[in-house]
Parts: sequence; structure tokens; C-alpha cells
Amino acid sequence: MNTSETFKEFLDNIKIPEDKATTISDRYGRITKAMNKYFRDTESTTANSLQVGSYGRYSGIKGISDLDMLYIIPDSKWSNYNKSGGQTKLLEDTKEAIEKTYPASDIKVDRCVVTVSFSDGSHIDVQPVFENEDQDYKYPDTYNGGTWKITKPRKEMDAMVEAEPNKNKNLRRLCKMARSWKNKHGVCMGGLLIDTLAYNFLNSTTYFDTKSFVYYDEMSRDFFKYLYDQPKDQKEYGALGSKQRVKVRKSFRRKSKKAYDLACEAIEANSDKTKHNKWRDIYGNDFPKYQNEESEAKAINLSYKSNEEFIENLYPIEIRYNLEIDCEVKQKGFREGLLKEYLRKKYPLLIGRSLRFFISEINIPHPYIVKWKVTNRGNEAIKRNCIRGQITKDFGSQQIVESTDFKGEHFVECYIIKNNIVIAKDSIDVPISI
Repeated sequence: MNTSETFKEFLDNIKIPEDKATTISDRYGRITKAMNKYFRDTESTTANSLQVGSYGRYSGIKGISDLDMLYIIPDSKWSNYNKSGGQTKLLEDTKEAIEKTYPASDIKVDRCVVTVSFSDGSHIDVQPVFENEDQDYKYPDTYNGGTWKITKPRKEMDAMVEAEPNKNKNLRRLCKMARSWKNKHGVCMGGLLIDTLAYNFLNSTTYFDTKSFVYYDEMSRDFFKYLYDQPKDQKEYGALGSKQRVKVRKSFRRKSKKAYDLACEAIEANSDKTKHNKWRDIYGNDFPKYQNEESEAKAINLSYKSNEEFIENLYPIEIRYNLEIDCEVKQKGFREGLLKEYLRKKYPLLIGRSLRFFISEINIPHPYIVKWKVTNRGNEAIKRNCIRGQITKDFGSQQIVESTDFKGEHFVECYIIKNNIVIAKDSIDVPISI
């Protein structure tokens, strides 16, 4: 397949399935109806609510579990809640309204929203608001006694809509591809930050204004370079359209640089196999495989069979926290150093070393589950029928021990799972020399 066909297939692979979209729409409708019944004594499933977040901006991808909606409270109710304790009372009333429709669901009042959690791992954050004349909204914040704050989602959605024809429909597609990269590499970035940076990137150039799928390799490369070139100390951005503050949870520059390097290698590669593998290293399992991969592997080893597992097939992925893993290199029981230092200094990692992979940074409240994946790649792994790639549970030590047995590319991934959702993820490359 050529570049255009490959990226078209990739984007088709990550779109929200119709059955999932139907379920989401049904849940939005039922919650809207419950709120209308409670606050207006009507039964409309669409009036007075607004789908916001990535789903509302049409920039979400499959596996989406974190959904957002606003419900517009009648102006006549303002005096009921614009008083001491009114913010908490509004959220409690919102919870009561929803409980009538979803009595069996887990419904909790948070600081600014009511969260409705479903058995499939997804949840909807319902934010009751009062509409201002300029279509901004006042929402309740219960922190420190309670205040009213402003949100401007319509301006963000309008900016996305306005940009689409000007940027040849590339903006939403880039936002979706960036989410796939985020999920693959565990980049701790919120959806609004992704959409804002994609928006800013495409507005920084006219090069892609008349270009489409055939240039998505270049667009990917240039976008990752744009991310890497962002100021090191940038703590927040003005959101697209609204210019509201969007915080940077964790620096994304290191992982952007890795993606940029891989994109350059993919574009410059002479073989289709290498191109596909490099893009899959960036975007994950949803990027199309090299078509002849299995037949070429069988030519090396007739008994070859891949049993590799993929975390996105087991759990929804919603990266909310930062996770970092590292690896201690030992030889004959003596510590030689950390793998990241090996790679930074371009030292060869030779056969015969012991490797202890461990979690070096984590800020996730318990309880959670830790899982690992070790994958081998290359002709030697195929000859040995040792691709591996099974996802295994950690038994409490938050570490695994491996050894450098044979030459090739090797990868170790770590996943943090909470409430049946992957909320953090990290990986490390293990290039073994002779």
C-alpha cells in the first residue's frame, strides 16, 4: 500500500465503532431526559444539553471512556443556587436526577461534576451550568466553600469547525492520530491540550492547507518536531478558540523527539516492512501491518507463530497519569549502570547481561494493577520462535528480570490498570548487540 492508502486505513481503524457511538448517544440522551424531567418537567432527550470534550469536538478515537456533557439549568433556578452552599446543592440535585434513570450505576459528586460510571469502564462527567449571553457557561466549583467559574466549550468546538475547511479536513485527523500516539507511548496529555497543539501547529504553516493523506507521513513528522520544539518551561497553553488555560501535566518533549526520530526513519526507509514497523512503533497496533510480514517470517521459520497480545484489545486506554520505567544492567552480579544511560551514551548492550526493569516514577493512588509485556523483534527472534509479547501480571515487586540472550530489537512495556482502564503506560527499547 502507498502512504495515502496506509494512513486512510489507519484512521479507519481508530474511528469510534458505530455500536459504541450508538451506546454513547443513548447514554447522553437518557441523562439529558432525566435532567429535563427533574429541572423542567419535560422529557426531551436532546434539549438543553451539550456534548463537550473530545467527543463533542469530534476528535476522539475508539476506546474512548472519558466523556463529558453540560446540562443547562433554567435561568429561573439561579436564585436557588446562587447562595451559600448552592454549588454543592446543585451537584447533589444533579446526582438525584440521574439516579432516577441509572439507579444501579455508580454515581458520585466530584468537585465540579457528577460522574456516572458504567460497567464497561466508561464514564460521563455531567456538569450543570448556567448559560451567559455570550454562550459561555457558569459552573459550580465546590472547593473552599464554593464559587462559580466560567467554561467556554462552544468557542473551542467552533474553532475546530472553522479550521476544518481551511486546513483541508486535516485538523481532526491529526488530533486522532496524536491520540493514538499518546495511547501507544503513555503520553500524559489531556484531549484539549492535544487539540490545541494540533490546531496551533497547522496554523503555524500553510504547507498542508491543500494536502491530504499522501502527505500524512510528513505531517506526522513535522507535528512531532513542533511538539519537541515547544519551550521546556511551558506550563500551560491557551485553548483553541476559548483561550482558556490548559495545563501541561507532564513534559511531552522527550516522547515527541522519539516519535520525530522514528518518523524520519520511516520516511527515509527503503523497505515497506521497515516503514510499516516504524509507523507502528509510533502509532501502535492500529497502524496497518506490513502485508507480507507473516509469509516472510514463515520463509525464515516454518513453525513461526506470533502470539503477541495488545493491551488495547484487553482494556480501554485513558492516559491520566505519568509512569516511567528504567532498567538496571548487570554482568555476573555486578551493576554496570542504567539502560537509559547506555542508550544516551550510545554504549552497546551485549549478550550475557542481566536486566532488571523497574518502575522509577509513579504518582498514582492505590489500588491499581501493574502488568508487563516483553517483545522480541528481528530474524533471530523469528528463527528461535521467540517473539513473545504476552501481557503478564506483576506479583507485587513492580519489577521484572530478563537477560540479553540474542541480538535484535527488544521492547519492554509497563501498564497501570485501575478500574479496568489503562491509566498510565511506559516503554523502553532494548537494542542488543552481538
